[in-house]
Formats: sequence, C-alpha cells, structure tokens
Amino acid sequence: MVEQHPLRGARVVIGMSGGVDSSVSAWLLKQQGYDVVGLFMKNWEDDDDSEYCSSRQDWLDAASVADVVGVDIEAVNFAAEYKDRVFADFLREYSAGRTPNPDVLCNAEIKFKAFLDHAMGLGADYIATGHYARVRRIETAQGVRSQLLKAVDLTKDQSYFLHRLNQQQLARTLFPLGEVRKTEVRRIAREIGLPNAAKKDSTGICFIGERPFREFLNRYLPTHPGPMRTPEGLDLGQHQGLAFYTLGQRRGLGIGGVHGAQRSDGTADAWYVARKDMAANVLYVVQGHDHPWLLNPALRAQDASWIAGEPPAPGTYGAKTRYRQADAACRLLVAGVAGFELSFAEPQWAVTPGQSAVVYDGDVCLGGGIIA
Repeated sequence: MVEQHPLRGARVVIGMSGGVDSSVSAWLLKQQGYDVVGLFMKNWEDDDDSEYCSSRQDWLDAASVADVVGVDIEAVNFAAEYKDRVFADFLREYSAGRTPNPDVLCNAEIKFKAFLDHAMGLGADYIATGHYARVRRIETAQGVRSQLLKAVDLTKDQSYFLHRLNQQQLARTLFPLGEVRKTEVRRIAREIGLPNAAKKDSTGICFIGERPFREFLNRYLPTHPGPMRTPEGLDLGQHQGLAFYTLGQRRGLGIGGVHGAQRSDGTADAWYVARKDMAANVLYVVQGHDHPWLLNPALRAQDASWIAGEPPAPGTYGAKTRYRQADAACRLLVAGVAGFELSFAEPQWAVTPGQSAVVYDGDVCLGGGIIA
C-alpha cells in the first residue's frame, strides 16, 4: 500500500534559489493547499560579488518570486557550514588526485541537513526543493518507508545527486517537480508571470560558477608540475599539477595533434587523461577515445550510503558512474556499509575516482558510494 500525499495545510519550508525550478515548485505547493514558507540559502561568501557567483541577484529574484506567489521568505547564511562540511572535503579530494562531486555532498550536508534542521525550527512539517526526483512512501513490515525515484522527465532527473539521503531526510521531503517536465515548468512560469520565467539555468556549483576551473583551483592549491607521459614512456610535455586534471579530460592538455599517430588525412585522434601516478607525479595520457586505459569493466566504491538503511542483495542492477549517463547494466557483487563492487556488462568509459557510483533498480535509486 502506498501512502497518500501529506495533509493539506501542512507547513512546507521550500528552498528558493532564485531559479525557475524552485520558484515554480513554491507555486505548485501553494496550489496544493500547503502552508508554504520560502528559505533562501547563502552558501558561499568568498568573491560573492564577482561576475561568476553573485548571490545578491539570486536573492532579489527569489524575493520577487515570493511576492508574486504570495509566500513569506527569509534568507539564512550557511556559508560557514558549507566551507567546513563541503568545500574542505572538495579541496582534500583534489589534493589527493581524485575528482569529487560537491553537489552530492552539498545535498547530504547542507540542503537536507543544515537546511532541514533550520526548517524544523520554523515549525515545518516538510521541506521541499526544486530537484527533479520523486519520493514514494510504501508500507513494509517495518512500517512506512521512503523510496527515492527518478523524475518523470529523465532528461532532468537529479536522483544521482540525492543518493546519499537517508530515511529520516526523505520522510520529511517533497519534490514538487518529480512528475513535471521541464518544458511544463517554463510554461507555468510564463503563465503565472514569474519575473524569472526566462532566467537561464545555473550550471555547476556556485563557488566555481562559469569561471575557468583551473584558475579557481589555483587560488587554493599549489601547482606541482611534472611529466605528461604516454603508456609507452614518451614524455609529451609538462602538466601543472595532478590536482588540476580529471580522467577522460581532453581539453587544456596543450598537446593537441602535435604528437602521436596521424590519420591518412593528416589529422590525429585527440589525447585524453587516462591515469595519475601520485607517487611519481606523472600524468598519463592516451590517444583515442576508446583506448583500453579509458575502459573499466568493474569498479570498487567506498563510503557507501544506502537509502533503505541497508545494502541491497547482490544481483543485477543499473548504475551511473557520472551524471547524465544512461544506466549501465551491472552486477552488484559485494555490498556493505563500507563499500561495494560492481562488474559491468560493457566496460565503462573513464570511471573516475572521487565521483559517485549510484545503483538503480529500474526507477528506484538504491544509493551509492565514492569510486575508489
């Protein structure tokens, strides 16, 4: 038996970012009869007035939307929590040569922890966000449990970023856009006259924004140049520091088609980052998208988090090793709280340590871990 929607009139505190998704979410909740309160989260303060990351305009947009929708809104500053719980981990991971996904950690530590705690202090029955995902309540022998499902609009599904949420968090969470397509969200925004109806979607995380990534990291991590080498031992140039590169990267290597095998028409396959030797400070690059060094038949993940509170049984599932990737058929070989192993039906391209491997059973997101 599936639990019905929470009661009309329940108080819902919704995170309003100034973007169109959370704005339409607030309007939908109001239409559904909830007592809605908006909360604008300020998570970053360094160079906040720069062209890349200005939360001031976002706050103005969120406040304007709240006025149109007819809800109260307040701003809360989580910058200290963000720096301590998310950004410090981000720098540690890059320093160790891995490529972290701060959006995953931000959801687990800020949006569904610090924000949830603050909302409960405001008397909230539930929190809501503009994420594209669904929560399903089901009856089990242990009582009502929450499942995290993919969004109906699979092109916008964000369950990958939410896979570390637990039962306590999901039980208190609503995702108004789970059943709504993005085109419909834009249409509603125009129809009800939201001031941000045509606002461009934000890309990436606020503290980087649209700025050049290496330029940003340079402010926090030292350069440590070393050789850029082929599997055959040929040095092609120098890298600036292993922290500044990620597996599968092809832009910004500075070697272009100058070296390596040429085609008959004089062009050459692109070069890709394939491995990092942290001990020797060597960046290995390979030529061609399908080079064997870029293909992984299996992976091991650590720091696992399972939505049900316990790992799924070994068996056949789907998995994503990066956002926007189609589910790859795999076998879950070993699964526990510490970690798990996946074996893929087809080798996966550029499986990257530090990123998240997320396991699915059809539309149901089971959880995941950090690729080791």
